[in-house]
This record gives sequence, C-alpha cells and structure tokens, in this order.
Amino acid sequence: MTGAAEVFVAALVTDLATGLGVLPVAAAPRADARGPGVATAVAAGMMLSASVFALADKALRLGQAVEVVAGMLAGAAFFALSSRLVSTRRWRLRNMSEDDSRQPIVVIGTMFVHSIPEGVAIGVGYATGEVRFGLLLAIAIAVHNIPEGTAVAVPLRARGASVGACFWWAVVTSVPQPIVAVPAYLLISVAQPLLAASLGFAGGAMIFLVVAELLPESYASSSKLDTAWGVTIGLVAMLGFTAALGL
Repeated sequence: MTGAAEVFVAALVTDLATGLGVLPVAAAPRADARGPGVATAVAAGMMLSASVFALADKALRLGQAVEVVAGMLAGAAFFALSSRLVSTRRWRLRNMSEDDSRQPIVVIGTMFVHSIPEGVAIGVGYATGEVRFGLLLAIAIAVHNIPEGTAVAVPLRARGASVGACFWWAVVTSVPQPIVAVPAYLLISVAQPLLAASLGFAGGAMIFLVVAELLPESYASSSKLDTAWGVTIGLVAMLGFTAALGL
C-alpha cells in the first residue's frame, strides 16, 4: 500500500469509528449518561497524551522550540475561531424545529470542526516517515471518536431521529479526517521544514479541544472524580501504546 493510500485508509477507519458511538444509544436510549461521560474523559486523556508526549515531543526533536510553540498557538487559535464561527450559525435539521435543532447542530458543527486538526495530525504523523507514529495517532483519534459519536447521537435520538440517521450524522462529523489527512501528508512530505510547526499545530489544536469541549462534556454527565480517573486512565493507556510502539 502506498503512503497516501495508507494514510487515507487509517483516517477513514477513524472516521467510521465515530459511528460505533451510536451503539450504546441504540441499545439503551434512556441509559444514564455517566458511561459516555467517563468514556469521553478516557478519550480526553488519550488525546492529551498523544498531543504532549507524541506530537509535541516529536516536534521538539525535529525542530526549534519557537517553531513548535508558534505551531501550537496557531492550532489552538484555529480551533477556537472555528468553533466560535459554528456556534453563531442558525441552521435547522430536517423534520426538526429551530429550537430542537440548536443543540444537535452545535454538537455536530463543533465535532466537524475539531476533526480537521485530527485529520491533520494523522497526515503529519505519517509524514514523519515513521508508520508506527502515524498508527499511534490514528489509534488515539479512533478511540476518541467513539464517545464523540455517542455525544452526537444522544441529542438527535432524544428528538426522534432514527438509529441510522444518528449513525450517519456521527460519521459525517469526522469526514474531514480522511479528507484532510492525505493533503497534510503530501504537503509535509515535500516540505519537511514545516514538519515541526505542523506537529505543534495538531498538538495545540487537540489540547485546546480537550480542555474546551471534552472535559466540560465529561463534567456535565459524570462526577469530577470519574472524569479525573478517566483522564488518568486514558493518558496512561496512551503512554503504554507509545512505549509498546517504541516511539
């Protein structure tokens, strides 16, 4: 499999993993939200670990600290501005009123925007030339996508959407990952001086989304203790993946 094709397949798998988050909603539509909250915390821990101990660490080994810092700040600013733009729009979903559509659209839009830097992270990870590094990031993002799918499905299902509709909306939120991953991979493969800053960009964007979106979401549906344990377990698990892959 060629490099670009491998990147596309990895990013496509992470996209489809979002659809798995619909399963808990399909099996138990009125289940307590604590489970998804804890799962979100675990995913947040994995994302933090991947951002700091994989992306930022790799960036510092490949470039200057100022490049990495600038990239991380740019990534955080990109996510913050994109999320704000989405939250100000007034769209409505088919067969739903504007009031009923508001929460699902904000969730879908936010997930869609923050999947862009995740796709960049996959492409940049593979562009380092270390397949295991790209695989590590893809695993972290795929696991993180599952509770995101649940977050998308819950408000839709509560407003009468079918399980099938919930699945496809969940998958749609991660569509940017396979779309963005390949161009990011191709760009960085031929522009190696951009690699350190690009790794920092992806890491900064993911750290920002964890703090701005995932942790508040977890706090809203589970206790602070559950969230703390979830983040810790996710972070340690991702460190284990990193060690196992020899990165």
